[in-house]
Amino acid sequence: MYIDAVRELLRKQKLVEGLVKREAGPHPPLIDAVVEKQQFAELENFLSKLAVADVVEILEALPPDEAAMLWQRVPPGRSTDVLWEVSDDLRDRLEEATGPRLSETRVTVFELVAGRIRQNPIKGRKDLEGKKPIWVDLLNASPTQRAYIGEYYKLDLPDPGDETDLEVSNRFHIEENGALNLHSNFLLDRGGKSRSIPVAFILHREILFSLRNEDLPVFRLQRRRAETVPGYASDCFDLLMNLYGSDVEYSADSLEDIYKTLSRVGKHVLSETMTDEEAASVLADIAEEEDLNGRIRANILDTQRAIVFLMQSRVLAKDNVQDAKQVLRNIESLNSHTAFLFDKINFLMDATIGFININQNRRVTQLTMLGLVFLPMNILAGMGGMSEYSRFTEGIPWPISYAAFAFGSGLLGWLTYRYVNRGGLRKARRAEGK
Repeated sequence: MYIDAVRELLRKQKLVEGLVKREAGPHPPLIDAVVEKQQFAELENFLSKLAVADVVEILEALPPDEAAMLWQRVPPGRSTDVLWEVSDDLRDRLEEATGPRLSETRVTVFELVAGRIRQNPIKGRKDLEGKKPIWVDLLNASPTQRAYIGEYYKLDLPDPGDETDLEVSNRFHIEENGALNLHSNFLLDRGGKSRSIPVAFILHREILFSLRNEDLPVFRLQRRRAETVPGYASDCFDLLMNLYGSDVEYSADSLEDIYKTLSRVGKHVLSETMTDEEAASVLADIAEEEDLNGRIRANILDTQRAIVFLMQSRVLAKDNVQDAKQVLRNIESLNSHTAFLFDKINFLMDATIGFININQNRRVTQLTMLGLVFLPMNILAGMGGMSEYSRFTEGIPWPISYAAFAFGSGLLGWLTYRYVNRGGLRKARRAEGK
């Protein structure tokens, strides 16, 4: 029933497009655009009401040209689920006609073959058959993909973004079927902006399942090492320990970047002068590094809890326990570095605020000096403006009297400035002598 309705819609679209092309009018591109929008909207509305299985059945039944035309009207949010269900030949034809639409989604299976780990990308259901993985990595997987892979391996695969608000006590637990669930945060420091990306790990039947919604440098490094280094990992626990170890290494690299930034900022802060604009820029840099340092500390603490949970669960082999202890020692060393950086950040921030206060005090001093200079002038001006003292200038031409008054006021202000400035110089010399 659905296939007949879709064919009728496609037939109408081809018919209308042919009529528009043959129609001679003053504005054929505008008419063509309006007609195409109407036809596209009708197709999209019809497809939005169908289930994924129905869309797959229709695409499989249509000829290649009509399937490619219909595929362009499938919403991007459902294209991943549709491509997961179609056959390999149809998937290749659709991607060849319209380009790949799975760039944000990647499901990879890692198998241990002759001591080396080989990765196999999974594009459809059939690709899982015959595989004996030790690691299944799901990047931005759709609900359909998670549901099918979970059903295939007899477990429930959650969305890592839904478990961000879990309490710490619920992030690490063992399911009734014996699966170990861990929820950890991994650092992503890119372009000067740092974030914590949640990653869900499940250890079940000697397979490590990792679920995340964003690509991470730690996982790219893990894939590269797993392919190039022989004997890099012998089981799923080795892979998990290596992932946590790589995360600690990545955090250490980020701490080195913080050291470099604070060293550059420190040279600027400890200089003789600093304007308010420079101080504002320095404070922004310090605040950014403080945020990154705090995020690193929180992430390695989260990693420490996950490793302690694994050790307390007594699921690690002897070699894995040694690796876990080494990762914990590395975390302890990073904790001391983060504490030192917090102290350095506080010192630089206090010094920068001190420069701002010095600049503010300098302005207040200048205003105070200006007020002292004009204070005698204001007193004389008030006295000279009183009517009872008008006899002071009686008989003197007003140009002469006003000029003498202005000269006397200026002289008095200059003498006041010299007297106050000399007192400040004496205090400075006394301070240097001490």
